Amino acid sequence: MTRTHRTALITAAIVAATLPGARGEQNPPGDAATAGALTILPVQGAITLITHAQGNVVVQTGKDGVLLVDSPPEALVPQTLAEIRKLTPLPLRFIINTSIDSARWGGNVALLGLPPGRGTGGAPFASVGVGRPAIIAHEAVLNRMQQQTPPAAPAAQPTMTYFLPSMDFHSNGEAVILFHRPAAFSDSDTNVHFRRSDVIAAGNVFTPVRYPTIDLQRGGSVAGLLSALGFILELAVPEAFEDGGTRIIPASGRVSEETDVAEYRDMVAIIRDRVQDGIMKGMTLEQVKASRPSRDYDSEYNASQADADRFVEMVYRSLTAAQRGGRP
Repeated sequence: MTRTHRTALITAAIVAATLPGARGEQNPPGDAATAGALTILPVQGAITLITHAQGNVVVQTGKDGVLLVDSPPEALVPQTLAEIRKLTPLPLRFIINTSIDSARWGGNVALLGLPPGRGTGGAPFASVGVGRPAIIAHEAVLNRMQQQTPPAAPAAQPTMTYFLPSMDFHSNGEAVILFHRPAAFSDSDTNVHFRRSDVIAAGNVFTPVRYPTIDLQRGGSVAGLLSALGFILELAVPEAFEDGGTRIIPASGRVSEETDVAEYRDMVAIIRDRVQDGIMKGMTLEQVKASRPSRDYDSEYNASQADADRFVEMVYRSLTAAQRGGRP
C-alpha cells in the first residue's frame, strides 16, 4: 500500500469521525471547527486534539475532569479553555509537560488561573472542585527550569516529577503511562501513552512535517532520538494492512500512525548513516553538508537548504561528540 493511499485512508477516517452524529452529538467538538488560532479535532477514545501555530495540545476528558499534555502559548489559554469547556464542564486536573522546550510549557501559569479581575477565564475553570491542577514532568524538566537564566516562574514548574524510566496513574477510566526518553530531543523528553484510547503523545521526538531538532546543549542526541522513535514503534499497534490502530500525536504536525513513525525513523537513520560515513572518511562538517546527505528527503519534509544543513549539522555534531567520549 502506498503512502498516498494510507494518507487518504487516514484522512477519510478522521473526516468520518468529525461528521455530525459520529459520536452521538448534534454538534460534535471535532467537526474541524476553528476558533481563532485553534483547530479542534477528536482523535479516538477519550482524546481530543487542539492545534495552534506552535504545536499541539492533547486533551483527555472524562468522569474525573481534564488532563492536558503540554500547554498552549499563554496568549491562547483563554481560547483553549473555552474550547475545553465545550467538551466538559469538569475542572482541569493534570498538565503533563513532555519537554524542557518552552513551547511545551509556556502556558502553564495562565492555565492555573490569574487573580480575579485579570479576565483570562482561567481561574474559575482551574479552581472548581479539585483546586490547583498538578503539573507533571520528568525531573530533568524541573532541574532545567530552575537552572536556566532567568529561572522559570515557580508557578510554571512541575509539582510532580518522576525519575524512574516510567510513571503511571489512572485518569478518566484509563491507564496513563509516562515514559522518559533520555538524550533524544533533549534529556527531558516524555512519551505519554493513553492505554485504553490507544493514543501516544510523542512530544518533540516526532515532528512529521519537518526534520527533527536535536537540542545538543540540553542533552539531546541522534542515538537517543532513534531510540525514542523505536520505542514508540514498540508501543504502537497497527490495524489492518498497517493502517489505523494506535494514533500518534507529535508535538507539532498531523495525527499519525505506526507507519508514519517508521518512515520518519528510517529517514533519521539513513541520514545518520550517511553523515557517519562522511565522518569515517575524514570529511569536515562543510564537506558533509556539501554532499547533501538529506537530499532524498528535503522535499518530503518541506526543508529548505538551510533547514537541511541545520539538521545535518546537528547529526554531525552529535556523532562527533560521541567519538570524543561525549553524549552520542
